[in-house]
Amino acid sequence: MEINNFRIADLEIQIIFRDTTVNGMHLLRSFEHFRVSEPLANPFFRLTVDDSLRPIPKNRRQRIRAFDTGNGDTIVDRVDDGSYQYIIKDIGGADCCLLESNKDFTDCYCALNGNSNMRTFGLNNALMLIFAFAGAHQRVLLIHASLVRNNDYGYAFIAKSGTGKSTQVSMWLRHIPGSDLMNDDNPIVRIIDGEAWIYGSPWSGKTPCYRNVKARLGAITRIDRATENSIEQLPPIEAFASLLPSCSSMKWDSTIYNAICDTITKVIETTRLYTLHCLPNKEAAEICQRAIAVK
Repeated sequence: MEINNFRIADLEIQIIFRDTTVNGMHLLRSFEHFRVSEPLANPFFRLTVDDSLRPIPKNRRQRIRAFDTGNGDTIVDRVDDGSYQYIIKDIGGADCCLLESNKDFTDCYCALNGNSNMRTFGLNNALMLIFAFAGAHQRVLLIHASLVRNNDYGYAFIAKSGTGKSTQVSMWLRHIPGSDLMNDDNPIVRIIDGEAWIYGSPWSGKTPCYRNVKARLGAITRIDRATENSIEQLPPIEAFASLLPSCSSMKWDSTIYNAICDTITKVIETTRLYTLHCLPNKEAAEICQRAIAVK
């Protein structure tokens, strides 16, 4: 048995491998940046990887639905004791991971399947899912965004995949002095003592940016492709509607969903949200930076 401890977004998690014949930390290279050596007294959550795990009997669970993540389907069942079972499939429809969790996602087990790439995919997706839902009651959000830091503040850019989040961040890195990339796909937002903070994470999409860094959250900007550059600050209701689709959530679990909505509301109360209508050019970055930068 192999026990691994990590601190992600200042939250401690534990990953245990029961059998390291085919499973192990070689499946989670990005997590090495977040490893801690000290023992954990009370982890945020614990995941045990055990390929002997078997599906929960059908008479004990009810199908919620199968949803398309964009990289494959994930099938969700609710168990009669309030816990959950997930089957994570890759884009080719192959089963990569069987995940079982208690109702608050603090104690989870999974079995992996397939070759090394499939196991890496299944394990990473299981960990993202657990992190998002275990964080619901801790004022933690896992968001789909590209994140740049400037003058000690983090600025998150949100949009549908392929709309230009990474492109706008690259404009900041190229043209706004003092900018650095914190994460390019899945940063973490936390409300701590009434303030919004944003963190790098082990999940960064196609860009290998796995940085154990944090910053005060300066602003969140939704990208909208346009024929000319302009920016507008969003009123609270529009801000909520813009941010919600970018946050990992479970609409079928009202307790978790309501807790995530409460955290989004707190983010909106403490952070400005904008829509940037833009071209992929230097002027867009300059207009955006002038409008959203914390003075």
